[in-house]
Amino acid sequence: MNDNERIKLEKDGLDVYEDILRYAKTGYESIHPDDFPRMRWYGLYQQRPNEGHFMLRIKVPGGFLTSEQLRTVGDITRIYARGITDITTRQNFQFHWLTIEQLSDIFDRLTSVGITTSGACGDFFRNVTGCPVAGIDPNEVFDARPWVTQISDFFVGNHEYSNLPRKFKTSIAGCSLHCSQPEINDIGATAVRRTRPSGEVELGFQVRVGGGLSARPHFAKRLNMFVPQDRLLSIFEVVTGIFRDHGNRENRKKARLKFLVDDWGIERFEAEVRSRLDWKPDAGEDWPEPRQNFRDHIGVHAQKQEGFYWIGASVLSGRLNDEQIHAAAAVADEYGRGAVRTTNQQNLLFTDIPHAKVDAAQKALENIGLIVDASPFRRVAVACTGNEFCNLALTETKKLIVEIVEHLEQTVSIDEPIRINLNGCPYSCGLHHVGDIGLQGCVVKQGGGITVDGYDVSLGGRLGADSKFVRPIWRKVPATNVKFAIENLLNGYVEKRDEEDDFGSFVDRHSDDELAALMKTAFAEGVETAKPAHEHGLVEV
Repeated sequence: MNDNERIKLEKDGLDVYEDILRYAKTGYESIHPDDFPRMRWYGLYQQRPNEGHFMLRIKVPGGFLTSEQLRTVGDITRIYARGITDITTRQNFQFHWLTIEQLSDIFDRLTSVGITTSGACGDFFRNVTGCPVAGIDPNEVFDARPWVTQISDFFVGNHEYSNLPRKFKTSIAGCSLHCSQPEINDIGATAVRRTRPSGEVELGFQVRVGGGLSARPHFAKRLNMFVPQDRLLSIFEVVTGIFRDHGNRENRKKARLKFLVDDWGIERFEAEVRSRLDWKPDAGEDWPEPRQNFRDHIGVHAQKQEGFYWIGASVLSGRLNDEQIHAAAAVADEYGRGAVRTTNQQNLLFTDIPHAKVDAAQKALENIGLIVDASPFRRVAVACTGNEFCNLALTETKKLIVEIVEHLEQTVSIDEPIRINLNGCPYSCGLHHVGDIGLQGCVVKQGGGITVDGYDVSLGGRLGADSKFVRPIWRKVPATNVKFAIENLLNGYVEKRDEEDDFGSFVDRHSDDELAALMKTAFAEGVETAKPAHEHGLVEV
């Protein structure tokens, strides 16, 4: 039995809450080493360099927040987190610089506004993500918010599913664009409709299982079944139970559901699902996949509610300060109905804004640095936490993504969105495997024993009907050169593309050598051109 399984067997992660409150009185030095991993069940990780500070993640099911909840996030950010918080790629918030002594008050503040951290981390059922424009999008199949809430509430604090082999990520959405990224979740449920022989239209879900990124990415596979709306919870219970009972508990590197689905095959996995259900699902249909690869909802859009609009604002790098958070809550109250939504692209959406207030609301957001009319690079640039706080990351990320985007805004003129996903390690919290441009951090050793941050540059990732993971093109590029490499690539694309090309198709029809050559040409004067490892003796460590 590995150490993680021993720790979970000796005490369930959900049972550590009272210990956390006790440690808040007795101090950091009193924490039993085995309780550090258990604290993850309540959203707590030790913060690099593991010398007394913590990261705390809260859960925001579907990304839906009230202005009151957002103000509480802002208060905690100001009082305890040194003035910064990050939106994650699962629609949550993360605080840094917290100490154990502060947690009783922080938990009380969160509980008072209906926010939980239970299951935000750990080998447990994580935050249920969804479409941030659920209920207001004129093009959605149907509003899936009730099922996000139902399933999230069912698993919170549920000891029956609190000891899973590994983390478990899910999404539920009615969005026609599949913006909740069902292809890369352990369970991804997306709204569909079917027509019965009688002509009656029935609404329900199609379900995928076994998706996930990390160091070995897998796309989820469809279960061949139509799931009525009132049966969705049973599917989630059964799939989670199969993972609990059959997932790999010996090797954590192969413990995710994607490996079980891969080992069994989707036919055997589906047979096991059907055998555990107390109802018989009909076969599914060949529901079409959306081809639009861009799913951010940024900008000003008319809602299905006549006369009202939502505004999607870019939060570059996902990082906010406490003043921005409080100002954003004020915008939601003054111009809308007090509702704010987070996205898996680390952005914010403001809903229910009357037409007459749209211009003023947009100006108010841009005055606090939340850009509505965002560039093709800024609107969905994504970056993980990086080595500023994360124990796994090799490189800095938040400052670099800002530097890259601001540079491209000055040097590249392009008429389509380009998704740049930046990750400080192989584990893909920044989703680099599915970016148009995916950047994976590495450490590069140069002459004289000098080491610098570097990035492997990969291209051509996407979700949807033509899902693909990125192809590695140029490895070990010093971080200072990455923005120039991308500039060269994109200007070469603009110059050489065919009329029918988008960036993904352009990457598809060019070889690795051709794409690398585009990146390596015309570097800015005085900038050392990075070379492939075999030319310059670069070694990843």
